Amino acid sequence: MQFKDYYDILGVKPGATDAEIKTAYRKLAKKYHPDVSKEAGAEEKFKSVNEAYEALRDPAKRKAYDQIKAQGYRPGQEYQPQPNFGEGQGFDFSDVGEGGFSDFFESLFGGGGRGGPRGRAGPRRGRDVQARVEIPLATAFSGGRERITLRDAGGGERTLEVKIPAGILSGQQIRLAGQGSPGSQGAQAGDLLLEVAVREDGRFRLDGRDVLLTLAIAPWQAALGGTVTVPTLGGDVELKIPAGSDSGKRMRLRGRGMPGAPAGDQFITLQVHAPPAHTDAQRKLYEQMAQEFGESVVRA
Repeated sequence: MQFKDYYDILGVKPGATDAEIKTAYRKLAKKYHPDVSKEAGAEEKFKSVNEAYEALRDPAKRKAYDQIKAQGYRPGQEYQPQPNFGEGQGFDFSDVGEGGFSDFFESLFGGGGRGGPRGRAGPRRGRDVQARVEIPLATAFSGGRERITLRDAGGGERTLEVKIPAGILSGQQIRLAGQGSPGSQGAQAGDLLLEVAVREDGRFRLDGRDVLLTLAIAPWQAALGGTVTVPTLGGDVELKIPAGSDSGKRMRLRGRGMPGAPAGDQFITLQVHAPPAHTDAQRKLYEQMAQEFGESVVRA
């Protein structure tokens, strides 16, 4: 889960007085109230403001939050709560109602934010944990297994073998049931949510499910046409180059992109490359071409 800076959300300094916090809350709650505001995302901002105020208006909860913030966490930074943090502090939620607060809030103050003063009493499902895994493009294309190492809040490490589905893209998640934080009093553990980042390999680039490739061809291939071998993620294929092709011409191999429903395509951008003349015979050929075609052809 991600750390939330409640002071930043309310637009006040960490040393703000209770009155300053209350004033800031009322101003923002009025601004983002769903019945009043037409601003995009107003409802989510309204919930964030309510959550921040609930954390800071109560001295006990504010003190507990300040202890965490003092460890140097920044907004959006991955946060892993200490085991049993906040137990026995008796946080009061009797006047909160259906707060709908975030997992971060509940990790600090218990489940009371959902209504009622139940706090941490009774079995409680473990929290979901988020992590990031980087995989090669070839693995994302064909699927496979990757070994990842995770570090917990106590500094310990564990290694997991993760099954990667074929065709997965950057930003998509893999859920591993029961691999998150352990539950309390025998309750079910949370899940591990792995966000995938696909590492491109230098030849291919991704555009959604489409695969992009720049292919160098010789001048005579561009002028006369012919068949060339093109690499794809699924293996080499033959591509017919039309006569009279120029640099920048784009060609398509249907269904040769990332797997999916439907699968992507592979787009090839031709780049005419003139090989250097190393011998007298090669130089004479270039001179002959210059005489036959003239500079006007190049300018055209």
